Amino acid sequence: MMFILTAIVSVSIYKIGDVTTADFTNPYFVNLSKVVQAISSILLFIVPPIFFARFTFTGNYACFLGLRKAGNANMYILAILGMLMAMPFVLWLGQLNELIPLPEYLTKMEGETTKQVTAILKVRSVWDIVVNVFIIALLPAVGEELFFRGALQRVVIHLTRNPWVGIILTAVLFSALHLQFSGFLPRMFLGIVLGAFYWFSGSIYTSMIAHFANNAVQVIAASYAPEYINKNPQTPVLAAVASGIVVWAILWYFQKQSTVTYSKVYETEELTSTNQFIA
Repeated sequence: MMFILTAIVSVSIYKIGDVTTADFTNPYFVNLSKVVQAISSILLFIVPPIFFARFTFTGNYACFLGLRKAGNANMYILAILGMLMAMPFVLWLGQLNELIPLPEYLTKMEGETTKQVTAILKVRSVWDIVVNVFIIALLPAVGEELFFRGALQRVVIHLTRNPWVGIILTAVLFSALHLQFSGFLPRMFLGIVLGAFYWFSGSIYTSMIAHFANNAVQVIAASYAPEYINKNPQTPVLAAVASGIVVWAILWYFQKQSTVTYSKVYETEELTSTNQFIA
């Protein structure tokens, strides 16, 4: 169930000494790992899109990265609902992903990552859950959405001149760059859904909120059921199908409400505070 969560922690790609010999039973080392994770999220995913906006654009940087109101207020609630309803389908995709053989070195690397995740999510008090939700759920939700949807997806859609192609390609990169291939398919699917939420709403807040909801649920679940960090619970096919239909319906409704088009974003005749790239 927690392949996505494992990737969230490992995406910082940090190394404090030799991870294979690190003592994750030492509370000091675990706390240090959390600090490094938080700093990594900021430096790897929040700072780069800010510099990207600063050096390639002139105008309202916040709007450029999608930090503006959604087209309709109900899109925030629908985004959260869509992400939660997607979980059965995501778990089923995880089961399919398990059928794909991985090289031994990747299996070993992901096993070590699981040890880190298990240690970080070990609950000693309610405070541990609060800290973990902030570090592993909130910061990645904000940073990864700014990086992948706010900056990268915007560029890829501009290059391909097709929103759906840009959304899907960005989702592939989003999943691959987590370097956790045991969860590649479910993470790619979530990336597509998040990208669609952002594109059709015109607001990155929708994808951030949805991303956070997904992360927070998994952090809390893994805190009390750590056995599922490296284990995908069996999901009935009918539940997965129903989940997929609900998510499709929510995306369809997003698109129906949306006023966002490629031409409005990229082909405006006059430069404005939200589209004026530096030539």
